[in-house]
Amino acid sequence: MPSFYGNGRNIFRLTLILCLFAVIKPTHIYKQQEIPVSEYGVGGGVLYEEPIPENDNGITLSTISLETIVLEPEAFSKPHVLLSNTHTVKSGENISELAVSFGLNQDSIISLNKITNTRLLQIGRVLKIPNQNGILHNVKSTDTLASIAKKYKVDESAIQTVNELFSDKITVGTDIFIPGARLDFAVLQEINGDLFIWPVNGIITSPYGYRVDPFNPSRRQFHTGLDIRGSYGTPIRAAMAGRVSQVGFDNVLGNYVVITHHSGYRTMYGHMSVIRTRTGAYVALGERIGDVGSTGLSTGPHLHFMVYKNGVLVNPRALMR
Repeated sequence: MPSFYGNGRNIFRLTLILCLFAVIKPTHIYKQQEIPVSEYGVGGGVLYEEPIPENDNGITLSTISLETIVLEPEAFSKPHVLLSNTHTVKSGENISELAVSFGLNQDSIISLNKITNTRLLQIGRVLKIPNQNGILHNVKSTDTLASIAKKYKVDESAIQTVNELFSDKITVGTDIFIPGARLDFAVLQEINGDLFIWPVNGIITSPYGYRVDPFNPSRRQFHTGLDIRGSYGTPIRAAMAGRVSQVGFDNVLGNYVVITHHSGYRTMYGHMSVIRTRTGAYVALGERIGDVGSTGLSTGPHLHFMVYKNGVLVNPRALMR
């Protein structure tokens, strides 16, 4: 008798367990598996899997082909009003990293904050961080909303929406935000100090700006470029691609070469021992145009390197990689 009752209780328990499994649906049981770093990412982790039934609560699930085109919601791409938050620059931060962290391109932060040299970004500066990509355009007397839209290949209505303009009237001298627009490539290189390569591998012996005259220590003079030391015969290379506009000899500069580049830039290379190009020649970036020497008024073998922007002398160092 005792064994019969014992077996009966066991059968009852087994039946109860089977009923519970039928109620909770085993297809909803999670599977957990430890995943190594190489599969899951930094630090590894835990993978959870939940089988999904084909028909759950009356909702029919279907698969999507890899070739199926799924359009984003219209609200995602619809123009919206320009807004901005602020960020205070901390030690070690730069524009490139900030742009990535805020999901923007460099152009947007640079333009909205009117940054002219990213290398001089100061700790503690408060930056405006826009809620979308784009750049500022300063309205000129010849501008119309239509001409600006055409220049940047943007819809007029988008410009109006972003800037909360209620007509096509724009005011000369004001800044308007152009959604999705980018800075000119040369302008961005200039701001980031990536415009020119070094024409000679060497040490700067005299920077741009005021200095003691090496030929008359009793007076100061303005030094118009960079003096870069080099051995006789060291190759001098074009700091940017362009066309040679002048070659010649000058009592001060010695043998020299002038190259005209895009965006209003012109470079001059002086004191060459040998000139290896000619007027009118197109030279590629890094192409050899001469050799280091000490011709003209010089204290020893070096390159005197000068840069002009739209006819105005500028500091080459701020534009070099």
